[in-house]
Amino acid sequence: MADQHDIEALGDSLSACADALHAQLMRALRQRAPGGTAPSMTQGTAQALFENEVQLRQRANSLYLDSAKLAASGLGGAQQQLLEQTRRARDAVARIDQVKDLVDLSAELLSLGAAVASGKPDRIVTPLEKLKHHLDALAPPA
Repeated sequence: MADQHDIEALGDSLSACADALHAQLMRALRQRAPGGTAPSMTQGTAQALFENEVQLRQRANSLYLDSAKLAASGLGGAQQQLLEQTRRARDAVARIDQVKDLVDLSAELLSLGAAVASGKPDRIVTPLEKLKHHLDALAPPA
C-alpha cells in the first residue's frame, strides 16, 4: 500500500464490516423462527458469528498497530482492490438474508485480514480473489 493512511483505511473498512456483521447478527437474533419463540438462528451459529466479528476487529486493530511495517511491505497495486472489496463486503453484509452467507462472508474477510496482516503481498491474492468471487455470487442480478 502506498502509505500508512491507506493501511489505516483498510483497517477502517474491516471495522466497518465488523459493525455491519454485528448489526445483522443482532437483527437475526431478534427475529423469531417461523411459528416459534426461538431466535431464527442457533446459539452455536450466533456464537460463531460473534467470534468472527471479534476476530475482524482484532485484524483491523492489528492493521492499525502494524501500519508502518505493512506500508513498507510492497502491497502496492492491491491497495485499491483491497479497499473496494472490503467496501463491497460491508455493503453485502448489510443486506444478506441467509445466515450461511453471513458466516461464509465473514470467514472470507477474516482470511483476507490475516493475509494482509502477514505483511507478505503474495499471500493476499488468493483470499482477495475468493472474497471477490463470493461477493460476485451474492450480488443481486442486474
